[in-house]
Amino acid sequence: MLAATARTARCSLQRMLHTASAAPSSTSAALELIRSQPSRYIVATLGGRKHILTPRDLLTVPRIRDVNVGDVVALSSIHELGSREYTLRGNPVIPPSSGVRVFATVVEHTKGAMEFIFKKKRRKGYQKLIQHKQPYTRLRIGDIEISTEQSSVTDVHSQA
Repeated sequence: MLAATARTARCSLQRMLHTASAAPSSTSAALELIRSQPSRYIVATLGGRKHILTPRDLLTVPRIRDVNVGDVVALSSIHELGSREYTLRGNPVIPPSSGVRVFATVVEHTKGAMEFIFKKKRRKGYQKLIQHKQPYTRLRIGDIEISTEQSSVTDVHSQA
């Protein structure tokens, strides 16, 4: 008897977890739902790779030229915006005119660990050791801004 009650409770719980609320009718309605959530995330392309980012994240990407420490860079290729309960996916990106803006501050330009490349030619006595450090840029992700009005704001495209 107890097992049957537990089984029906488990089935009803699974049904509750898998049933979603009604989908919003427009992009602005979806943005309003995401704006009402306490925490948000984005999926953005930076440095040729997709990254899942939240506010105040520290991100290390291959060196971005033409930016200095302290510069603010706008992320222009945002693929997905979401919260714990809602997700808005772009096709392939969310357009900048939708009002979603994310800025990153350049924290430092640094180098990675020393990499060793050993070259050798058999039976020729040729040996060469090449050492180098890969340059990186570290970015601090700012707040994810979702504006209420649909304005066409010109964003600075990130150099990635």
